Amino acid sequence: MRKIGVTLGDPSGIGPELVRRVADGADDVIIYGDALQCAGLRAEVRAITSLAGLVPGVATVETGRAQIAYLEAALADARDGRIRALVTAPIHKASCIAAGFAFPGHTELLAARLGAPSVTMMFAGPKMRVSLATIHHSLAEVPRVLTSVAIENAIVQTAEALARDFGVSRPRIAVAGLNPHAGEQGHFGDEEARVIAPAIVSARARLAGHVAATVTGPHVPDVVFRDHVDGKHDAVVAMYHDQGLIPVKVVDFEEAVNVTLGLPIVRTSPDHGVAHDIAGKGVARTASFAAALRLARELSARRP
Repeated sequence: MRKIGVTLGDPSGIGPELVRRVADGADDVIIYGDALQCAGLRAEVRAITSLAGLVPGVATVETGRAQIAYLEAALADARDGRIRALVTAPIHKASCIAAGFAFPGHTELLAARLGAPSVTMMFAGPKMRVSLATIHHSLAEVPRVLTSVAIENAIVQTAEALARDFGVSRPRIAVAGLNPHAGEQGHFGDEEARVIAPAIVSARARLAGHVAATVTGPHVPDVVFRDHVDGKHDAVVAMYHDQGLIPVKVVDFEEAVNVTLGLPIVRTSPDHGVAHDIAGKGVARTASFAAALRLARELSARRP
């Protein structure tokens, strides 16, 4: 039986606590982490490091190097077919970069190592599923980097994931506008007509014949998320990071899961960071990490 890989994330953050409390006793996981942090766990452990003297809450180049090593080991097993899904505890980007990490985050590394030409970041919770057309860009950069191709890919990968992995036979995808009132017929910006609407047309054409999806928009951003919560859409494609993440964290904060669409394996992670301020205190909430592992099991079970 192919198992689910679980990476420890930042060993100086709350990752070790989350893994210990959620994955202990699980017979369907492989944990990629530290020998000392994972000592006594009743699960299969691949000890990649053994960090003596680690201080909870204190990130170093060594902890950054460890986080990268856990990921690389898990991805090697994913490429070799040893694991069917990957659940990643949060990483600390600054210490990873200090250790030579050449990617903005998990998502970009996963795409590069697993040969995915494009990926989409989705946040899935009990009430909402929101995908992002752009990810880690400043607000000032968004109009420049937002392209019809990026939006089209996000729409298509969202529809395909809903149909294949989430079991939604006829996905209803709502595409948010970028500007207030979705541009108000060009009075508050023209991206809706110039960039977003053509992407919707192209996405419909790509989906025709293999996914029975309904794609609508551009929708007024301050209405579309409320309509989604009310059940009118199966997912929303947001134009930028905070446009999508703010409603998700308001509505589904405790159980929201980050899902990377477009990869050859299922990948999930909790929708929060390393929380150095509470690391080692035993008070970290496990709901999002538990939801990430639960969702990885559910989604990967639907794949051949």
